[in-house]
Amino acid sequence: MSRPAERPDRKPLIALVDRANRALQADMVRAAQREGYDMAKPSHNAVFGFLSAPEGQRTVDLAQRAGITRQSMGEVVRDMVDLGIVELVPDPADGRAKLVRYTEAGRAQAHLGFRHIRRFEQRLTDELGDDYEAARRVLERVVEVLESDDADSAEPPAPAPRSS
Repeated sequence: MSRPAERPDRKPLIALVDRANRALQADMVRAAQREGYDMAKPSHNAVFGFLSAPEGQRTVDLAQRAGITRQSMGEVVRDMVDLGIVELVPDPADGRAKLVRYTEAGRAQAHLGFRHIRRFEQRLTDELGDDYEAARRVLERVVEVLESDDADSAEPPAPAPRSS
C-alpha cells in the first residue's frame, strides 16, 4: 500500500510566484482595457514582455524568450497583427524571414504598459520599503540558482554572501 504524498505545510514558493505573475498579468490587461485598449488579452503579454528591438524580432526568438512554442507565439502574433498592434516586415538579414515589430498603436500600448509597471513597482516600494528591494534580490537569486548548471547537480550551490 502506497503512502499519500506529503503536502507542504505552507504554500510552495512556486505557487506564490505563479499566483503573483498571473495577478500582475491580469492587472496589466485590465489597465490596458481601462485606457481604451479593449482588444488587450492576457496572451498579448507574451509579446509585450519580450519585443524590445525597434527594428523587430523574429517570432522564434520571441517564443524562446517567452518560454513558449513557436506555434503558440505565432498565434499570438497573428492575433496582434489582425488587431493592428504589431506588423510583420521582411528581415533584411534573411529575405525569407519576417520580423515582428510594433505599429504606432502598438508602441503606444506598450508604453502604457511600461508606465503601469513603473507605477506598480513604485506602489510596492511605498508600501513595502526595503522589503520590496529584498524580495527582488531574492527572486533574482532564485532565477540565477535555477538557471545555473548547479541547479541540475546533486550538490546545492554555496549560499550567497549576505549583504547588510
